[in-house]
Amino acid sequence: MARGSTRPTSRDVAQAAGVSQAAVSLVLGDKWRGRVSETTAQRVRDAARDLGYRPNLAARNLRLGHTRTVLLVVPALTTEFFAGVYTGAARIAAEHGFGLVLYPSPEGIGPARDPFASAQSALDGVIASSMAADALTALRGGDRLPLVMLDSDPEGSLGAATVNLDIADGARQVADHLLGLGHRRFLHLAADVPSWTFDVRARELATRIAAVPGTSLRTTKAPISIEGALTAATAALASPAPRPTALICDDDKLAAGAYKAVRRLGLRVPDDISVTGLDDLALATAIDPELTTVRLDAELFGERGMQALLAVLEGRAPEPGDIPVQLVVRDSTAPPNAP
Repeated sequence: MARGSTRPTSRDVAQAAGVSQAAVSLVLGDKWRGRVSETTAQRVRDAARDLGYRPNLAARNLRLGHTRTVLLVVPALTTEFFAGVYTGAARIAAEHGFGLVLYPSPEGIGPARDPFASAQSALDGVIASSMAADALTALRGGDRLPLVMLDSDPEGSLGAATVNLDIADGARQVADHLLGLGHRRFLHLAADVPSWTFDVRARELATRIAAVPGTSLRTTKAPISIEGALTAATAALASPAPRPTALICDDDKLAAGAYKAVRRLGLRVPDDISVTGLDDLALATAIDPELTTVRLDAELFGERGMQALLAVLEGRAPEPGDIPVQLVVRDSTAPPNAP
């Protein structure tokens, strides 16, 4: 349809698709399910694309009383994992005509300041990743905003939905791998962060290892940094207690610090001590030997979080089930040396 410089309207799309303007609004507003057929919806989308039609979102949002804006709150902007969460969430948001604002709350503990004059008037919902509950008070304003929690206890979640990675299975995979290699003395280098996800890791490791006779497990905590892990691991490995043959780290950064501690004590990875991480960051293959770790699909995590919020906004049940994780075995683990 030749229109020169005239901008196509929803009426033009309706005429081209052979449907009503109401049907066009339903389809382009992503509210067509159960109201028009998939064939009709596709015909409308094709007509809009061919005409170069772009809906006036500002006017529509004023009519509907929604901003089509979502806030993603993460503990930090400098972590590769949370960059992946944002990428996945932003992809799904864009597909549904939503904007995604990224906002950090330091260390994942609160309270996070409201980045708007009033989050309730500026947002349609909040996705909070790895957040302590009290960090959300200012943002939600008395529970008026729909909330999806990521990496959070589903039994005590404040959110309308919770999306989790199967962290418990990741911890079991690590324990089973090391036990299968013959390790019996373990050191857990745990993240010094009050968080449900780290509690799950500690509990699952302890349960899995204790189920095998003749095993021992010590735990020492460290900040999630290479230097913090170096200090904590050095002290634990230099203690008079029997030296562990395997060091299980809550994070790949902790594992990198553990590598430095092992080498400063004149030991080798994995000849004298095996080391594992969790996340499968780029760091895992940058260190030598390459790190055995648990791969977490951060982008899928973000996608599922945004999909869950869309479901909540539309009154649907989000997709159930935790997101699977995978142990990636590399050269940092091996059978222990004979005593």
